[in-house]
Amino acid sequence: MMEYFFYCHDKPNSGELRKQIVEAHWSFMDAYSSAFVARGPTLAEDGVSQTGSMHIVDLPDEEAVRVFAFEEPNYKAGVYSDVFVSRWRNELGRTMWAFKGDPEHSPRFLIFGRGKPGMSEARNRLREARRLYFIEKGYEEHFIARGPLLSDDGNQWAGSAMIVELPDRDSVGAMLADDPYVRAGLYERIDVHLWRFGGRR
Repeated sequence: MMEYFFYCHDKPNSGELRKQIVEAHWSFMDAYSSAFVARGPTLAEDGVSQTGSMHIVDLPDEEAVRVFAFEEPNYKAGVYSDVFVSRWRNELGRTMWAFKGDPEHSPRFLIFGRGKPGMSEARNRLREARRLYFIEKGYEEHFIARGPLLSDDGNQWAGSAMIVELPDRDSVGAMLADDPYVRAGLYERIDVHLWRFGGRR
């Protein structure tokens, strides 16, 4: 089994279509309930309107990855404009349900950084410095999930996907500003999305 990160970006004005097929979507996802590391929607700044879907899930092979990404009801119905898929590694060794946090007072964010090509060696040199940075600055306890995006064979670093609970976007920006990977210029792009726990309610 291997862990994969999926980010599905919604088409504009697809919210009504999503609502119409929500039961089909959940029924499809029920088959993967024991394999999830994390799942949930990204949100607009109003904290309500959905902008995409993120899933981190353990899957056995490439065919299972294809089915999860492209046989899913939202994809087949045309809710998404694009789907990003990458190997991923669980650096915290737990699922999102192990995180308690304080969702009533602190928002949660998906941080999705795409690495520049050829940065694996530089990333490996900075890996311990980054781990210590998160611990020493008090960020480690705020992570819901964290890990690297990887090449298809799992050997090359391709970026990062992290979910964190922090007071606001400025706090996320402050964390990223001094992140050793960011300071070293390892990323070509970093997206920060408001996010919440997903699944059946």
